[in-house]
Amino acid sequence: MNAPALRPRRSRASAALCAGLLVGAAHEGRTGAQDAGPILDRASTAFAAAHTLVADFVQVVTNPLVGAPDTTRGTLYQRRPAFFAMRFSVPPGDRIVADGRHLWLYTPSTTPGQVIRTTIPRVGTTGPNLIGQFVDHARERYEARYVRAEGSAADSADVIALVPRASDLPYRSATIWVNRSDALVRRLEITEASGQLRIVILEHVVANAPVPDREFTFAVPHGVRVVDQ
Repeated sequence: MNAPALRPRRSRASAALCAGLLVGAAHEGRTGAQDAGPILDRASTAFAAAHTLVADFVQVVTNPLVGAPDTTRGTLYQRRPAFFAMRFSVPPGDRIVADGRHLWLYTPSTTPGQVIRTTIPRVGTTGPNLIGQFVDHARERYEARYVRAEGSAADSADVIALVPRASDLPYRSATIWVNRSDALVRRLEITEASGQLRIVILEHVVANAPVPDREFTFAVPHGVRVVDQ
């Protein structure tokens, strides 16, 4: 499933993110162009080995029609094969939940009284996947370019620019930061089809930690209307 997106300006967990979910090298200037392929291969292998993933996130969304960026925070959870969640602490109460059958988009901070429900396809997708969509089969799915190495010696990352080969995705391009120590993605910058820029920074990333089932369960609050898409 391709990555989901958020609404303009205050869209915390919007349709582009949701639509989307429903899918060491040296410095380039010193050693010449680097090959992004091996780095993407390492990232793919590391992600495939992570049965679960937990991370704190900071998300900054900038809509060119609005100007001022919108910043949200929370915790991201993922468990194979098709479970995903973003629990927002800022704003409190907003959630994205993929329970294996449906993707739920609940944002009472901007659209109180409703939750959007989308069926997760049984075939043709790896399930809701914010990170995996950029590292799973990345060589086939993207034109990739090595940009630079970034960070300190103790915490460095390789920065890779990606342009999708398919033309029907909800984003035009993406840039990912692949950590050199464990090959897990620590930052994503996604330019959506609307021109909106979404930056997701992951901190305190832990692979293969137990995740409570409640994080992948969404109970419709009393009085909230379910909107199927």
